[in-house]
Amino acid sequence: MPIARMRSTEMNPPPTLPWDVAAPFTQKVVVEPQHLDHFQHTNNVVYLSWLEQVAWGHSQRLGLGFADYERLGTGCVARRHELDYLAATFAGDTLWLATWIAETDAKFTMWRAYQVIRESDRKTVLRGRTQWVCVDMKSGRPRRMPPEFVSAYQPVTASAG
Repeated sequence: MPIARMRSTEMNPPPTLPWDVAAPFTQKVVVEPQHLDHFQHTNNVVYLSWLEQVAWGHSQRLGLGFADYERLGTGCVARRHELDYLAATFAGDTLWLATWIAETDAKFTMWRAYQVIRESDRKTVLRGRTQWVCVDMKSGRPRRMPPEFVSAYQPVTASAG
């Protein structure tokens, strides 16, 4: 299956969406026919691709794009994904993808959280987390987070409600 590129725009979601945290980073996507599986709902691999894209968008917003990773010689790679699919989505659904840093040891690892809400009924259709490990970009071995990572990748703790 080809990578599911989303036609997204970073926008402000409707103010009434029930986010798990007060101010997550968000992007909007519309489910298109090529995102569907044989059951005619969004394929699980497509969600994972979208989560990676919203994570990169957030990282860039925090001032750490891939060029910064290259300059520092340090990057983050996924160690573990935990995804809970809570409801199916279909072609034409407008989804809001959100992400935030949930935890960090400020040394080698951090957890990024995700929430996907369907705009039409304000239902959370997916929650997830990814554990990211800081690595040396040449060797691929774990490496301590540089100060820029520690500063940018701060956990969000305040809940929305």
